[in-house]
Amino acid sequence: MHADVMTPPRAASLELRSSMTFDEWAGVGERIARIASGAAWALGEWLLFGERRFGARYRSAIEATDLDYQTLRNYAWVARSVDAGRRREELSFQHHAEVASLPGPEQDLWLHRAQMHGWSRNELRRRMRADRHGERVQPATVVRVEVSSDVADRWRRAAEAADQALSEWVRAVTTAAADATLPPPGR
Repeated sequence: MHADVMTPPRAASLELRSSMTFDEWAGVGERIARIASGAAWALGEWLLFGERRFGARYRSAIEATDLDYQTLRNYAWVARSVDAGRRREELSFQHHAEVASLPGPEQDLWLHRAQMHGWSRNELRRRMRADRHGERVQPATVVRVEVSSDVADRWRRAAEAADQALSEWVRAVTTAAADATLPPPGR
């Protein structure tokens, strides 16, 4: 990715080059997500250090970060619950938050599965829930659809307007169309 794609971010804004490609734009998002995940880990470790060194001083932490108490407690809880040696850089902080309540070996198992299969945090959560309830999770099928760049751009804008990832929006819209066209499953 070229350095001229974006100017250094400020606390309340991000300026992107108007001529950037979709791939450049996606790459910037990946970098920001990685920074955000790293920041959550760093804040969690910072809080744990503060607890060990200075005692529970969340009021000071809240003032220093301008984050609310529960957010800070969650960061510290995940950092405390998931040992550094278990953490997967390829997975988000939120993936780790999903497994934080599990014993260490189970954390390893689920983090390995999520990493190996490229599961989103939501997919990891869905599969863990199904496993707890003894349900069989249907394997996902990848469907490739080729569309013009104009159509793809329109879909991306519609997904954004619905506050959804493109894949989630496409899944929801196509499922709704199938439900409107076909009788319910099992009939």
